[in-house]
Amino acid sequence: MKVVVAENCGFCPGVENAISMAEKVLTRHRKASGEEKNVYSLGPIIHNSDVVQRLAKTGLKTVNSVSQIPQKPAGGTALVRSHGAAPNQIAELKEKGINIVDATCVLVKRVQRIAKQLDAEGFKVVVIGDENHPEVQAVVGSATAVIVLADESDLHKLPSNGKLGIVCQTTQSQEHFSRMLGAIGKHGFSELKVINTLCKEAIKRQESAVQLCKQVDIMFVLGGLESANTRKLAELCKKYNSKTFHLQNWSEFDRNSVFASPPRVFCRRQNRGRGKNKALPKIAGVTAGASTPEWIIAEFVENLTKIK
Repeated sequence: MKVVVAENCGFCPGVENAISMAEKVLTRHRKASGEEKNVYSLGPIIHNSDVVQRLAKTGLKTVNSVSQIPQKPAGGTALVRSHGAAPNQIAELKEKGINIVDATCVLVKRVQRIAKQLDAEGFKVVVIGDENHPEVQAVVGSATAVIVLADESDLHKLPSNGKLGIVCQTTQSQEHFSRMLGAIGKHGFSELKVINTLCKEAIKRQESAVQLCKQVDIMFVLGGLESANTRKLAELCKKYNSKTFHLQNWSEFDRNSVFASPPRVFCRRQNRGRGKNKALPKIAGVTAGASTPEWIIAEFVENLTKIK
């Protein structure tokens, strides 16, 4: 089977930086003694379970809240993940006397700063995104009474005639951002200020994925099921190629499920052992989210090319 990998896929600079910082901190703390050896990540450092498990084996302890990190001197170092943390969480860590290593993506930090500035200027801050995503939660914590809009069904949350300052979760698509701005514009406002906070790296991956999925028989999107940018890639590819599968890694590949029904174009190869025709795609496309490491992509492509 011929396999084509999207031009832009896999780790983005923000994720690479977060992983690099975590590895350096873990290496340094392995030389420490007692509780000082402990390194905590406030939530998964990135949304990829394979990477999180690998770092856990070298000593990174993932916690869900600041309350799970012991106070100094029992506590060691807290790593702020790539998605960032709300100001009140940072304040809690400082109160506990915990060493803080900030691995927040610079683009996520930018959204937080913009939200704070819009709030100071008297705008009601509106974030287009998923209210349950840690990036959005950190932005919500950066301003007063922030409104989060997932889609048009949330427009009722907006004031009828207010000063609105609009930002967007970095991993949303341009298409969704534009559609929501149009819907907000029809809702009514006294003043509207829009800051484009979309991540260019995420957009590159989305454009490459859409371009590729239109040219192949079957499409695979690799990455964590909880990864927002990976889910967005899968959603976009599914829109243009119904034979799209979102898998975390090769271990989730199920030949029977994947090849259960023919995609848009299948070539027919004879199954000589049974005298029946077996449907296989001619070309498979592969892309991956910004939190998917290269080794997962390479392993998947290598195994996929061996299918006959």
